[in-house]
Amino acid sequence: MSVPKIHRLLEMVKESGGSDLHISSGMTPKIRVHGRLRPVRQEPYTSDEVEDLLLEVVDERRRNILFDRNDLDWAYALPGIGRFRANYFRQQHGMSGVFRLIPEEIKPVDDLGVPKHVERFCEMRNGLILCTGPTGSGKSTTLAALIDYINRKYSRHIVTIEEPIEFVHKNKNCTITQREVGVDSESFARALRSVSRQDPDVILVGELRDLETIGLAITAAEMGYLVFATLHTNSAAKTIDRIIDVFPEDRQAQVRTMLSSSLKGIIAQLLIPKKDGKGRAVVNELLFPTVSLPNIIREGSIHKIVSLIEGGRGMGMQLMDDSILQRFKEGAISAENAYRWASEKKRFAPLLERAKAKK
Repeated sequence: MSVPKIHRLLEMVKESGGSDLHISSGMTPKIRVHGRLRPVRQEPYTSDEVEDLLLEVVDERRRNILFDRNDLDWAYALPGIGRFRANYFRQQHGMSGVFRLIPEEIKPVDDLGVPKHVERFCEMRNGLILCTGPTGSGKSTTLAALIDYINRKYSRHIVTIEEPIEFVHKNKNCTITQREVGVDSESFARALRSVSRQDPDVILVGELRDLETIGLAITAAEMGYLVFATLHTNSAAKTIDRIIDVFPEDRQAQVRTMLSSSLKGIIAQLLIPKKDGKGRAVVNELLFPTVSLPNIIREGSIHKIVSLIEGGRGMGMQLMDDSILQRFKEGAISAENAYRWASEKKRFAPLLERAKAKK
C-alpha cells in the first residue's frame, strides 16, 4: 500500500517546529513557523494536485460532507508524527486545506507560560469558565492542560464535545468521554441537550458558535456542572458583551441574570512572536469571580470590568495590556510587537519611540 503524498508535508511541519500546513490551489504550500508562513517549495500546486493530496486521506463519509457543504472539519492522526486538526474548504481557485499540529503531550500550565492561578478554576464545582482569543492563540492547549489537571487530581466524569477531537485524554483518576460533532453527535447543541443524562461533573465545549449552544452552556453551568468553553474574543469585557449581544434584545435581561450567576471566570489569551524569533510568548487577561461581578453583569455595566480586574491584582487578576508590558520588561517581546498587540496604544507609544531611537 502506497504512502499518502501528504504525509511528507505533515512530517515537515513537525521537523521545522511549525504549527500549521497550508495547501491551496494555485499557491505554493506553506508552513507556519513561530507565527510566519514559509513556503516549502517554489512551484504552486494545481487544482488537481491539491484535490489528489487532500482527498487521498479522507474516507467516503467525509468526502460526502465536503462535497455537500464545501467545507470539512476533522482530525487526522499520523503515527510517529502526531495528530492534526484539519479544515478543508472550497475557495475561488479550487480546494484548500489547513492542518494544525496538535502536540502529543498535554503540557501542564507551568510549561505553557500561562499563570498558575488559572488552576483555581479546576477547583470549582460548578460554573462557566471561558477561554477566549483569536484562532491560533492556544485556547485548546490551555483548556487541555486544565482538563488534564482535573484528570490527575480528582475523580470525576469529564465529557468533552469537540469538532474535531483535538487532544486525546487518557483516563487517569477521572473517567473521560470525548464526543466528536459530526461523528458522535450531529451538533454541539444536540450533544449539550443530552449531556445531563450522561452524569457529568465537568463539560468541555470546543466552541460556542451560536445562540443555542451558548444558551445551553450557560444552562448547564446553572444546573451545577463545571463548564469550560471557548470564544473568539480578546478581553473579558468583550467576551461578556459578545455573549449577551448574541441574544435578541427581549431576552438580554434574562441572559444577563443567568450569566451573572453562572460565569465564574475568563481566560483571554494571545500569542505574540518572541523577540529572538524562537516561538511565541503567551499573554493573558484573567478574570476571577468576585462579590461585585454578578451585579456588574446584571446591570450591564461591562465598562466596570477593567476597574474590577485592576482592583483584583492581589488575587491573580490581570489585564491583557499589563501582561503584554510584563513580557516586554522580561525581554521576551519587542517594543514593536508590544505596541502592535496592545489595546491602549498611548500607553505603549513611549516604549516604541525609545526602541526606534536606539536603532
